Amino acid sequence: QVQLVESGGGLVQAGGSLRLSCAASGSIITIATMGWYRQAPGKQRELVASITSDRSTNYADSVKGRFTISRDNAKNTVYLQMNSLKPEDTAVYYCNADALNYVRRWDNYWGQGTQVTVSS
Repeated sequence: QVQLVESGGGLVQAGGSLRLSCAASGSIITIATMGWYRQAPGKQRELVASITSDRSTNYADSVKGRFTISRDNAKNTVYLQMNSLKPEDTAVYYCNADALNYVRRWDNYWGQGTQVTVSS
């Protein structure tokens, strides 16, 4: 079993910053792409940013230049540094990972989500 645990969400004023972390643990052999998604009330879950094992990154247009995704492969951890936050960034943020587990199968995993609220 593989678990993803997010931390770092909270309430921040517009223009402020937050750093999210997501640590993967359990029966992991290796992790390929890791990413952050978000879901605002009444909206579909959307990709925020993703990073491959060789650290190639991809960002949603709405966060380019403000958010930075990074990872520590030794710790199976992915980070999301969020700067210049806007009220429209308010959402539940979910960590996602493609991992090879001990039964030699690639599966996709989700964290439980962490709330980010940006006040105007």
